Amino acid sequence: MTTSAGTWRDAIDDVDAALIDGYQSGFPIEERPFQRVATDLGIEEDAAVDRVQALMDAGIVRRFGAVLNPPVIGSSTLAAVKAPEDRFDEVAETINDYRQVNHNYARDHEWNMWFVVTAGSQATRDAILTEIEEKTGCTVLTLPMLTDYYIDLEFPVVNTDRFARESLTAQTDASATRISESATGSLSVLESELLLAIQDGFPLSATPYRDVADELDAEVEAVLAAIERLHGNGCIKRIGCIINHVVTGFDSNCMVVWDVPDEKLDEWGERAGGLPYVTLCYHRPRRPEQDWPYNLFTMIHGRDSDAVDEKIDELAADYLPVDHDRLYSTETLKQTGARYDEIVSSADE
Repeated sequence: MTTSAGTWRDAIDDVDAALIDGYQSGFPIEERPFQRVATDLGIEEDAAVDRVQALMDAGIVRRFGAVLNPPVIGSSTLAAVKAPEDRFDEVAETINDYRQVNHNYARDHEWNMWFVVTAGSQATRDAILTEIEEKTGCTVLTLPMLTDYYIDLEFPVVNTDRFARESLTAQTDASATRISESATGSLSVLESELLLAIQDGFPLSATPYRDVADELDAEVEAVLAAIERLHGNGCIKRIGCIINHVVTGFDSNCMVVWDVPDEKLDEWGERAGGLPYVTLCYHRPRRPEQDWPYNLFTMIHGRDSDAVDEKIDELAADYLPVDHDRLYSTETLKQTGARYDEIVSSADE
């Protein structure tokens, strides 16, 4: 049984709280990682494993494992359509049927359906977008990420914060990282097979890395070394407990898009991305031919829309004094990890 947003705190104790907020990243990369976690928490190894399982059963932890980085591994893009109200569910079902679509949200905007497509190549990605146009009759707004200023959905949740990262007051490190639409990670066969094996999460046991190694018929030392490499080169963003921010109360999220002068883009993008309440900040292309003038995207997550709007007002007044639009999420239509099934064949060629 899942835990509702209003009662989830009642289901956890102080040890659970330390586990939830302490291990959204930084999970040890070693043969028996839960031994170190258990020592940090002052409990036994088996109890640490059991607690993660209980948090997953309650819906507080959505997944245990690695957060992969789609733009580094494959070819990924954000896209949107204007789905007619009387065909909204039909259009959503058509889009969600593609395994390469890993996120899909309804947003309060003329462009009312926003989804992410991740494929093994740009050609495959673009072919899927063309098919979606043909099947739905809806023009697709294609907005690949061009520059990453700051992306991290890791934030404390065991608190009374009104918006994500409210407890943090210091600036966050943010820098401009260019993203190529056609570039893919240079992966060995083992690394490719490993990413496929862990894309839905790690096995939940005292020896998750050994379990993966056994599945791949590989030495555990080789798997540990490969995970270290993938983490170091950005294919893996972080390893730990992926928290369900909706269940934990952060169910008011707003994607804010900004029309930033091109000559100010990096300066202002890094400045906005460094703010502690901004959870995502990136550059995507303008599409003037589709009446889309915006080139900077930020995301703010909160427990109520008023708190989120306050921070957007602050962002607009003090950091991004340009035209902007607020696209609140109204419904989650699909949310899964990105799929990388084409990587092995690409690596073997």
